[in-house]
Amino acid sequence: MRRTRVLTTVLALAAGLLAGGPPALAAGAPQPAGTLAADTYTWRNARIDGGGFVPGIVFNRGEKDLAYARTDIGGAYRWQESTKTWTPLLDSVGWDDWGHTGVVSLASDSADPDRVYAAVGTYTNDWDPTNGAVLRSTDRGASWKKADLPFKLGGNMPGRGMGERLAVDPHDNDVLYLGAPSGHGLWRSTDAGVTWSEVTAFPNPGNYAQDPSDTSGYASDNQGITWVTFDESTGGAGTATRTIYVGVADKENAVYRSTDAGATWQRIAGQPTGHLAHKGVLDAENGYLYLAYSDTGGPYDGGKGRLYRYATATGTWTDISPVAEADTYYGFSGLTVDRQNPGTVMATAYSSWWPDTQIFRSTDSGGTWTQAWSYTSYPSRENRYTMDVSSSPWLTWGANPSPPEQTPKLGWMTEALEIDPFDSDRMMYGTGATIYGTENLGNWDSGSKFTITPMVRGLEETAVNDLISPPSGAPLISALGDVGGFRHTDLTKVPSMMFTQPNFTSTTSLDFAESQPNTVVRAGNLDSGPHIAFSTDNGANWFAGTDPSGVSGGGTVAAAADGSRFVWSPQGAGVHYATGFGTSWSASSGIPAGAVVESDRVDPKTFYGFKSGTFYVSTDGGATFTASAATGLPAGDSVRFKALPGAKGDIWLAGGASDGPYGLWHSTDSGATFTKLSNVDEADTVGFGKAAPGASYQTLFTSAEIGGVRGIFRSTDRGATWTRVNDDAHQWGWTGAAITGDPRVYGRVYVATNGRGVVYGDTSDTGGTDPEEPEEPEEPGPSGACAVTYKITNQWGDGFQADVQLTNTGPAAWNGWSLTWSFANGQKISQLWNGSPTQSGPTVTVRNTDWNGTVAAGSSVAFGFTATRSATNTAPTAFELGGQACAVR
Repeated sequence: MRRTRVLTTVLALAAGLLAGGPPALAAGAPQPAGTLAADTYTWRNARIDGGGFVPGIVFNRGEKDLAYARTDIGGAYRWQESTKTWTPLLDSVGWDDWGHTGVVSLASDSADPDRVYAAVGTYTNDWDPTNGAVLRSTDRGASWKKADLPFKLGGNMPGRGMGERLAVDPHDNDVLYLGAPSGHGLWRSTDAGVTWSEVTAFPNPGNYAQDPSDTSGYASDNQGITWVTFDESTGGAGTATRTIYVGVADKENAVYRSTDAGATWQRIAGQPTGHLAHKGVLDAENGYLYLAYSDTGGPYDGGKGRLYRYATATGTWTDISPVAEADTYYGFSGLTVDRQNPGTVMATAYSSWWPDTQIFRSTDSGGTWTQAWSYTSYPSRENRYTMDVSSSPWLTWGANPSPPEQTPKLGWMTEALEIDPFDSDRMMYGTGATIYGTENLGNWDSGSKFTITPMVRGLEETAVNDLISPPSGAPLISALGDVGGFRHTDLTKVPSMMFTQPNFTSTTSLDFAESQPNTVVRAGNLDSGPHIAFSTDNGANWFAGTDPSGVSGGGTVAAAADGSRFVWSPQGAGVHYATGFGTSWSASSGIPAGAVVESDRVDPKTFYGFKSGTFYVSTDGGATFTASAATGLPAGDSVRFKALPGAKGDIWLAGGASDGPYGLWHSTDSGATFTKLSNVDEADTVGFGKAAPGASYQTLFTSAEIGGVRGIFRSTDRGATWTRVNDDAHQWGWTGAAITGDPRVYGRVYVATNGRGVVYGDTSDTGGTDPEEPEEPEEPGPSGACAVTYKITNQWGDGFQADVQLTNTGPAAWNGWSLTWSFANGQKISQLWNGSPTQSGPTVTVRNTDWNGTVAAGSSVAFGFTATRSATNTAPTAFELGGQACAVR
């Protein structure tokens, strides 16, 4: 719904991990590993399904149902047709090579479908300390070998939606080409990606930069060579394809061609100028090269665009744009040809943010076009499609826009668009938040509507800033970039909605009151509006606080142990404290602006802070802080620390850098002194989980280097010994933002990644539980007089979303509740939150969760759900609570 990635250089610099990447990492060779205990863990994602930009989708043209997707910061995926899910392929990327989770291009070998290639690297400036590489696999991405490149690649740089920059020769599959950024030109491999050399005959390395004045190097980088396309009609098996087309980031010289297998190259005569060619897709059967042009490199910007068709036999250029250029306020990028019906072409208006993106379709090689939606009488519009997002209901963004805007949106940043080469009815396209697709695309031409659904399960692309696991209520609450964050009551299901009221573009910090875990606070970024929000029902519902003067970003926030007060260190303003829910803030003294703040988990008046090597303590609720005399702590600000629940003044601090103190420290006297653990080389996060069976001290978790090995570690003896709980196949690049155990499940750990979402692991040790089989809720107790408000909040083709409020109108509190009703039109619940549902035929029963069973007299409890429906969707008119009828409001 919004521009959630880097919009400008300023935002890029401010966006932290999403834009600037993790801090520079130690470059030295790892020490040899000593004896290091290891445990067997089962790893999964806490399901969100998507959450980030998918700039590329690649179908193999030699084997049915073989497809890949690339993300800008979260690795690559392979489609699994049997389950309609995506399998992650780059979880083995380790800490030192974190930049290789950014994928700038993919190539699937149609001659040998077992071969797949990925060009990896996240930033071309100094945010990424390592050069790019081309990864090659002969087992469809199950394992990889790497060819290092002498330059960087930019999977998360401007222009990343153009492409594909990596291509395999369809006739001689030992030959590959790679378009490089930063003026490094065109590169070729003749040994199936093992070695690479520059094609020195290629005449133009590109010259376009989004913003040449950007001193960070992010927007000022030359976007270089943007795509490579082979004309398969000009070669034969075992002989290199003779004709190759290459796109260049140069508005005056955007397309080049070789007719001698890459020996010489010429600018194609007569080509349009003034725009960049985002895509070049060839229909060899009809002899047409289609090109999608935009006036900028994307993926956010683009104000004008054109579509062109180049006749390869005659050299004729034809403007086939579906609208006049004067009427465009967007560029074109997504571009695909139906390989079963090559005269069918589709393209996207990728940068049409409002009121929606647009998809165009032609069945006569671009002669005429139809579009996915059009105005009837402004602002009313008619769609050729219906959308069903019941599998990912948060894609509505909780919005209620005015026409012509709709929710869910068709998409934004739609630079990836592909028709399945074996199935004209199946299309997939990437957006800034998900992959959408359809399996009845042919309805477009028949005049009936086709159905768009998320085709994204298994692809998890959120960047995680903070995690909490309260001792009661939801097991996991997350702070995420771009989509704000979620409350997971079931780790195996997609939550219904991200945090709303307010809906932060990125949540930067979370905390809960240790003894009152229904009290939760979050801080985050928002273009306009408050930067802090509170919840009194464990994060199910939120209300905004107010900002002190000068706040420009979320920073970090801490809740008192009893929820009576809060300390906040926002961007743009100094540290502040408030009693109650942040309606009035006062400046804290004795602590510098920008300090990281946390609370003691026992004493509600004690808060802690850290800034530039100094630890700070407040014993008066955050009003005043005093610098600790502790020395030897990390000098920089790459530090995360937490206080142990149940023990006043017990603090663990992780962080540092390779040029100074780096490791894990422990204090038992409220930060007056710290002791550095000698058995931890480096540490970046620390968290706590349920104590091991027979142990009295909570389990420690850390993302660290121990014994010369980088990984996720667990200690059940206060850090005396450590066990590595991940393995080399499960590393997820950079994991330095947050970690926490689960206070209710021994061994379970939640790990924040920078682009692979929240991964969680369960141990094979005694005491672990199977998260796939949640315990049945206890039978609720007696109930009393009640009233119900039932409201349909959103509705689409064959589904809808509703909210239910249940009010205790009797004189006594409820200790558990069970609400029953019947649907009249065959409606069937597909997902429900804040309750435990069962449905038998038309009859639905919703019971309380473990945290909202107690409802005081005069108070209410709320839950919501999504459901399927037929053409009629009559609201229920009768509700019963424990067998007693409720009033309907």
